[in-house]
Amino acid sequence: MKYCIGVDFGTQSGRAVVVETGTGDIVAQAVRNYPHGVMDEFLPDGKTKLGADWALQHPADYIGVLETAVPEALAASGANPRDIIGVGIDFTACTLVATDSAGVPLCFHDEHKGNPHSYIKLWKHHAAQKQANRLNATAKAMGEDFLARYGGKISSEWMLPKIMQMLEEDPALFKRTGRFMEAADWVVMWLTGNEMRNSCTAGYKALWHKKKGYPSKKFLKALSPGLENLVEEKLSDKIYPLGTRAGGLTAAAAKAMGLLEGTAVAVANVDAHVSVPAVGITGEGQMLMIMGTSTCHMVLGTEERIVPGMCGVVEDGIMPGYLGYEAGQSCVGDHFEWFVENCVPGEYFREAADRGLPIHDLLVEKASAQKPGESGLLALDWWNGNRSVLVDADLTGMVIGCTLLTRPEEIYRALIEATAYGTRMIVEAFRDNGVPVDSLFAAGGIAEKNPFMMQIYSDVTGMEIRIAKSSQSAALGSAMFGAVAAGAEKGGYNTIFEAAKEMGGVRDSVYRPDPVRVEEYNLLYGEYRILHDYFGRGGNDVMKRLKEIKSRQGRK
Repeated sequence: MKYCIGVDFGTQSGRAVVVETGTGDIVAQAVRNYPHGVMDEFLPDGKTKLGADWALQHPADYIGVLETAVPEALAASGANPRDIIGVGIDFTACTLVATDSAGVPLCFHDEHKGNPHSYIKLWKHHAAQKQANRLNATAKAMGEDFLARYGGKISSEWMLPKIMQMLEEDPALFKRTGRFMEAADWVVMWLTGNEMRNSCTAGYKALWHKKKGYPSKKFLKALSPGLENLVEEKLSDKIYPLGTRAGGLTAAAAKAMGLLEGTAVAVANVDAHVSVPAVGITGEGQMLMIMGTSTCHMVLGTEERIVPGMCGVVEDGIMPGYLGYEAGQSCVGDHFEWFVENCVPGEYFREAADRGLPIHDLLVEKASAQKPGESGLLALDWWNGNRSVLVDADLTGMVIGCTLLTRPEEIYRALIEATAYGTRMIVEAFRDNGVPVDSLFAAGGIAEKNPFMMQIYSDVTGMEIRIAKSSQSAALGSAMFGAVAAGAEKGGYNTIFEAAKEMGGVRDSVYRPDPVRVEEYNLLYGEYRILHDYFGRGGNDVMKRLKEIKSRQGRK
């Protein structure tokens, strides 16, 4: 029996899985939480304060996952390292690493440890919003065609705004930077010694196009003279397609992970995108929702269409031979967690403890007793800004309809419904612009553990929803690409389509919309759209004005 290893680097932790080729069965897994977590208030020194909307990570945490979680999963599997044929990894994106010319992250240098710009800017680092605004205005003024491929707006989460922020706020450190890399590509370089940038992150997060390359030097110079030669000096125009063998494990990496030197390593991928083959999707019209702290929506198409508010369309960006479309919601699990930590009274926690229930389960139980619209509440799901279809990190959340009788579970349900409405907005945006969405699939912890929420999504969208067979779809997808990097001659596969057919799939159960609830949610969704457009499309910019006032008062 042959095996492959997938490592999924998430927002709070990294997970390693050992997967049986041929079946896709995960035989063992291990998790390591990042010791530094998400740094959004202080640097590791505990005294260097971060500004508003910063979100950083430490690269040492990623190496820790490889050095601990991989050996732990390998030991639990009982597999012989000789039978591990390939390794694949996936990452959040854009998660940006600034390194010296030798590829060493700047924060590893003592002289830079107190500098926030030397650390990794996580995907949800939104402190580059003003740079993103200027990038969008410049691209629009210059008639740059790349803008339309990203829904008409580049997010502050993407690579170029984050680079612009460093250049403007710390030009000396920008000059010191030898390479700007996705964390995904940096980890692959740590594993293999080779800089092999993948087409997925380059296409979706760095504005690279398979036929046209990066935005022109003329455009980059218009943003700032210091960016004119960015690609040649600090990026790379050598981009490799998904499934490519990046190289073999170096002796040092192999020793750290308990594997054999030379074991095949695939070029990296994005956590959402790599999940698509893991559920067995190999054709157009099948949308996958990867549901966690945020949600990404992935769908394949055969023609390049312009969809306002999409995160990107990239040729071969998800599966070879298809246009890969991405959209997303910045706040899903994150705002349920916010609500529990800040708004649920002690009596609920005591009841949950007495009954041996997790607090989320208690809230779901109470919320499920309500009918759609019974609470009189409606929410906007923008606690972490809006990724699609408005692409605006300066928007904030809202709940309307509260009274002195409003209960916590009613607000909790309204937040769930808001995320479902946001997904429906995305589905309709694709359909309205010629990209078919015929069926829905879901993966991630929420999809697996929260039937109540998935039924609401089915009722709100009016569509059946199928759930990934694996609870670790991203790690499984990465392992599948590791098997492709190894090739059929080593016991793997020659194409990701072959791997998806044998190793991917969904569960037997299906969520189906209830006709009565569908009609009720159609009415509520109509009200959601009114609020969505009023607060999100310029009818009333009160959210942004309030944010400016808060900032002037020194609050994040």
